[in-house]
Amino acid sequence: MKWSAGRPVAIIDEKLADKLSIQVDDRIKITGGKNQIISVVDTACNLTKMNEIAVSKEVLHKKFPKYVDIELAPKPESISLIRKKMQGKTLSQTELKTIMKDISDNALTESEIAYFISAVYKSKTSIKEAIKMIKAILSTGKTLPLHSGIIADKHSIGGVPGRVTPILVSICASAGLIIPKTSSRAITSAAGTADAMEVICQVNFSIPEMLKIIKKTNACLVWGGSLNLAPADDKLIRVERLLNLDPETQLLASILAKKLSVNSKYIVIDIPYGKNAKVTKTQAERLSKEFKQIAKYFKVNLETFLKKTEKPLGNSIGPSLEIQEVLSVLKREKDAPPLLEKRALELSGLLLELTKKAKKGKGEELAKTILDSGKAFKKFKQIVEAQNGDVNKKFQKTKFQKTINSNSTGKIYELKIKELNNIARIAGCPGDKNAGMYLYKTLDDRVKKHQPLLTIYSESKVELKDAIKQYHKTRPIRIK
Repeated sequence: MKWSAGRPVAIIDEKLADKLSIQVDDRIKITGGKNQIISVVDTACNLTKMNEIAVSKEVLHKKFPKYVDIELAPKPESISLIRKKMQGKTLSQTELKTIMKDISDNALTESEIAYFISAVYKSKTSIKEAIKMIKAILSTGKTLPLHSGIIADKHSIGGVPGRVTPILVSICASAGLIIPKTSSRAITSAAGTADAMEVICQVNFSIPEMLKIIKKTNACLVWGGSLNLAPADDKLIRVERLLNLDPETQLLASILAKKLSVNSKYIVIDIPYGKNAKVTKTQAERLSKEFKQIAKYFKVNLETFLKKTEKPLGNSIGPSLEIQEVLSVLKREKDAPPLLEKRALELSGLLLELTKKAKKGKGEELAKTILDSGKAFKKFKQIVEAQNGDVNKKFQKTKFQKTINSNSTGKIYELKIKELNNIARIAGCPGDKNAGMYLYKTLDDRVKKHQPLLTIYSESKVELKDAIKQYHKTRPIRIK
């Protein structure tokens, strides 16, 4: 029986657990030959024999003999440090490093990590703590051995549907920049860049494979979680996704740790703000200042892009639907979303100016020239093929869909982006790549009664029903 739990888990018989005074979620040390590993315990009745244990594949990456010894492992030091953080106290560099190492080594359960994230969420954002956290995250992983060329990167704090990154990477790599783009999967939104790219190509690679792709294309668009560049952060993100939380200190540390782990020297951070975006204007301005302070400490060149954003950048929400819009922009199709194209050109232009590939104020113009010439699409195609994919892949329709019509005539005065994201997630995003929604109307558009507003797509009849119920409960599209 082969199974995975995302971390080392051992299942032992209930009677053996009672005999050894082991409880569910305790840790045991498994020792065999020269190898040992700490594993979280679950118990079962009649699944294993009294003297047997069943282990997840995360245990088996170490080679164990047929017979092993198990013993109750002491609780990690991090438990008391998390309690200290919950009390509102500041953690030292050594203490944060201990927590990150325990997270990386799977010594903490998801509930314990959740307590740490909640404590960070409740505490006031601290630049000093963010810097310490970045150092601690970096100490648990590897660094990409990239040292030649102009190494640049872009990251968005997220929250607004629309895949700018694949367009920007294609434009900037065409201009000669090295873009080792590692992306996370969605945390609070319906799709992350990795989720969208996975629709048309592979995103899980080792570091040697990633370097090979970069050498061939000047760039890559891969999932950071498969690289072990910042394993503690990858595990934090997984729990943040469960909690639907993204604490500010952790957001700062997570983004910059990832950029530093790939040796990026030029970074653009996209911070969309607004009533229905992830952050307000005040929060965006504070984040911008904090990003720049931290970047200065680590001696990297960083610019932020702040823009009021009250609607999705395209008409689509969900991995498959969003990557189709990316292709429409790169292929220069007439019905490509203009706002998605504009934002991609603005951010590409800023990165081209930051890296001196374009003169001040001329970056967007150069980005537009590259996009119109077809070079960006050619580069994107090259990247996708290097990642074992196909830009001409046929997109599948979901088994179930429902179009919702307007119940009144008027003008759309508000789009609740967070709720639209939530509805798409209820419909199955980002796990079901084809799930999501398509908006026929957007902010400031006029609509007539009975006119279609959006279609929700799902692979599950139950999830579609729940998504429709959530739509009517929250009314994310407001008309007057």
